[in-house]
Amino acid sequence: MANRSPHFTAFGAAVLFGLSTPLAKMLLRDISPLALAGCLYLGAFSGLVLFEAGRRLLARSASAAAALTSRDLPWLFGAVIAGGVIGPAALLFGLDRLQGVTASLLLNLEAPATAILAVLLFREQAGRRLWIALSAMTGAGVFLSWNPASGSFAWSGALLILAAMTAWGLDNNLTRVISGKDAVRIAQIKGLVAGTFAWAAALALGQRIPSGPMLVYGLALGAAGYGLSLVLYIRALAGLGAFRAGAVFSAAPFVGALASLAILGDRPSWTMGLGALLMLFGAWSILGERHAHPHRHPRVVHTHRHRHDNGHHDHDHEAPAAESHSHGHVHEEGGHSHGHWPDLHHRHGH
Repeated sequence: MANRSPHFTAFGAAVLFGLSTPLAKMLLRDISPLALAGCLYLGAFSGLVLFEAGRRLLARSASAAAALTSRDLPWLFGAVIAGGVIGPAALLFGLDRLQGVTASLLLNLEAPATAILAVLLFREQAGRRLWIALSAMTGAGVFLSWNPASGSFAWSGALLILAAMTAWGLDNNLTRVISGKDAVRIAQIKGLVAGTFAWAAALALGQRIPSGPMLVYGLALGAAGYGLSLVLYIRALAGLGAFRAGAVFSAAPFVGALASLAILGDRPSWTMGLGALLMLFGAWSILGERHAHPHRHPRVVHTHRHRHDNGHHDHDHEAPAAESHSHGHVHEEGGHSHGHWPDLHHRHGH
């Protein structure tokens, strides 16, 4: 049976990010979208720098995570541009045009965007349940864009959210390639580059950078809702692949929608209810997937964090292996059958 722990890691990321959406909506009352994007991503960077400093101070040994190399940089650069520059700017401009509940639920379109790119560009395996889920979530997006009071679609806000979700879908797939490396370091780089770009763009457009309590609130929200959430999500990508991790992460909009009702006082409409049901059905379709078959592993040499109790790491060590550690190692060619996801060791064709 495939290990389910990456699902819980992805769900933890979803909860943190989902809660950040209505809170970011509140901050938009006093902070421009680009300036807030800078706060959130620089908050992610700052929070993870403090986390890493604490980890080094308290840990008895070095981090078990694998270090980034020059071969990882093109993937990281693409992920930073798509997910750290285009995505957050489009999201926050979209949030400024939509109700908090509607915007939160539209965030679920990140899952089908990630899945489509994973299948078409990165050759992840997809079955009937995935395409059913994509159809349901697309229909949900239409309902969530509809304003029953005016009888019109909030096209500008919805399209901006869709652009953000597509950018993040590309980011997820690019990050998945390097997800076996140090997740904290990847998230730090994303946060620093994206946050600096957002603030530079805000200043160029004459927007004010927040100070005082508003700056503290933005940085703190970024540390948890973006920084810690991103680290958890990168680790889920390593264990699940892009479209399955995205499916679990689709819980984020529902967390955000519930928080919007409580925090912002938004009123649910029948279109929101129908859209939410369709999205729940789509998420259930993906999470109900069972995947097991005989498969062969080609010989591969790579470096990533690993343990020796998962059936894929039986190499020898001169010294006793730590519970979780990282080093270059060889997987010899072989075959077996078991439940699995497209993790670092199961990105084979079908």
